[in-house]
Amino acid sequence: QVHLVESGGGLVQAGGSLRLSCVASGSTRAIDAMAWYRQAPGKQRELVAHITRGGGTNYADAVKGRFAISRDNAKNTVYLQMNSLKPEDTAVYYCVADGFTNMQYWGQGTQVTVSS
Repeated sequence: QVHLVESGGGLVQAGGSLRLSCVASGSTRAIDAMAWYRQAPGKQRELVAHITRGGGTNYADAVKGRFAISRDNAKNTVYLQMNSLKPEDTAVYYCVADGFTNMQYWGQGTQVTVSS
């Protein structure tokens, strides 16, 4: 089993930055790719960023050029650096781990609020 715990959310003004962290524990050797999702009350849950075990990345169009996902496999940690934040980035952000066995694990989420 894999457990994920997110941290780093908070309140920032538009144009500011935050770095989210997600620490995995348990059967971490079973983790393949990792990702960040987000969900706001008025929007569908969406994939924000994705990273393979080897470091290949993919981003939603809305965050390209502003967000960067990275991972430290030795520390079982994935990060989401968020720059030039906009009010529309306000959401609960979830860390997700995809296992080699096709299992998917979700964290509890961390709130990001961007004020105008």
